[in-house]
Amino acid sequence: MTSTPLQPEQTDRRRWFALAIVMTAAFMDLVDVTIVNIAIPSIQEGLGATFSSIQWITAGYALAFAAGLITGGRLGDIYGRKRLFLIGIGGFTLASALCGFAANSEMLVASRILQGATAALMVPQVLSIVHATFPAHERGKVFGLFGAVVGLGAVSGPLLGALLTEWNLFGLEWRPIFLINLPVGIAGLILGIRYISESKAPKALRLDLVGVALATLGLLMLIYPLTRGEELDWPLWGHLLMVGSLAVFAIFVRYEQYKVRKDGSPLVELSLFKVKSFAAGTAVQLTFGVALGIFFLVWTLYMQVGLGWSALRAGTTGIPFSIAVSVAAGISVQKLVPRFGRKVLQAGALTMVAGLLIYIWEADRYGMAIHSWQMALPLVVMGVGMGLIVAPLTEAVLSEVPRGHSGSASGLINTMQQTGNALGLGLVSVVFFFGVIDDGLAPSQMGMAFVDAFQNALWWAVGVLVIIFGLMFALPAHSRAAVEDGDGDDAEAQGSVALAKESALTP
Repeated sequence: MTSTPLQPEQTDRRRWFALAIVMTAAFMDLVDVTIVNIAIPSIQEGLGATFSSIQWITAGYALAFAAGLITGGRLGDIYGRKRLFLIGIGGFTLASALCGFAANSEMLVASRILQGATAALMVPQVLSIVHATFPAHERGKVFGLFGAVVGLGAVSGPLLGALLTEWNLFGLEWRPIFLINLPVGIAGLILGIRYISESKAPKALRLDLVGVALATLGLLMLIYPLTRGEELDWPLWGHLLMVGSLAVFAIFVRYEQYKVRKDGSPLVELSLFKVKSFAAGTAVQLTFGVALGIFFLVWTLYMQVGLGWSALRAGTTGIPFSIAVSVAAGISVQKLVPRFGRKVLQAGALTMVAGLLIYIWEADRYGMAIHSWQMALPLVVMGVGMGLIVAPLTEAVLSEVPRGHSGSASGLINTMQQTGNALGLGLVSVVFFFGVIDDGLAPSQMGMAFVDAFQNALWWAVGVLVIIFGLMFALPAHSRAAVEDGDGDDAEAQGSVALAKESALTP
């Protein structure tokens, strides 16, 4: 008789354990990207990596993550979210070990691609598990916790990376930034087996393997030549691949239309693009990802290679930016968006432009003599602008999407943002190195060359943000969630917002 009242308590305890496990996995993925950025110069020196390899250490992860997100989500629906989460976190942990013990830059790039692919299996299951584990009335609290995790990850990633690199634990130099994932991943795997409950989609689905192959091929044909182009002196085959990628994407669209007619299980629900706000919103996500991909890599190279700063100094310099993002994101969702709607996002784009212009001016005025405290102003301004965009963007994009497609739409939005990130990282060779950085430069010339290249890259980022500002006019003036009271039942849309917060803060 006494076992009956204990059952709800046990169930409650299990679901909160499950939440802690999946949130730790999401945190691990978020930190792993930001932690790598700050250690890039140390990796380059330790492995003798070329600039192209450095790009692929970051772009390879983003590309594999982007290409696999929708597939990972669909696999969880078909074969079970718990199963795919465990496979993902196990693979992510193994890939982290391979990264930590990489003998050369080629092995590290391959391991990072594997890491991105396994993250694409793990991350989509996080919110699906939350949906299956928690009733609708508790999800608001859960998504609030996700926001806190995102803020913590944004602040702690660069700082943790800087500390681990500076401490040089056991003489391993940069390698602990990857090896730190091992105990966390192993614990998550063991506890996940015990506490996470299995769930699947109520309707049987099929995996669109041809769609996966076409989408991945198109992305590779576009991004690979951009990444290797400057190093290989822009060969003809690179231009042909980039042009050919457009044909592959056209074939992908036609095939997805065929899949809809054949069995109703395409990889991408193309009907979503008939919704004006969704089509514009995915374009915003793509271009926003490009801006972030460009900025964060060149920023790291500028501080550590150009200015000669230590990883710790570079990591602590970025703290004001991360704090500003987190604070502005909270205010935008709770106070500003319900009153001003789309104007908040547009103000965010213009604020980021203002921050970039201040940074360009300071880099030109102070040159190699610039100090960390002088960077605080442009970084805070940029962080406020980014915070005004990242938190409410997905809700605005999904506001006119039919509720039944919100899960598919959420995955597609995140994929577009990650694809943009990979594309931006690929473009770094064009906007940062091309015509500015030359391997033949004398050491005395390298510093100012990096300062000039940094300013050049920031002008490109300004141009991208101006495009984003224009695209935002196609978003609804007020999202449905801001106009209506809402009943909290649209778990997919709420989950998308949390996912957007996580993805947008992944440089």
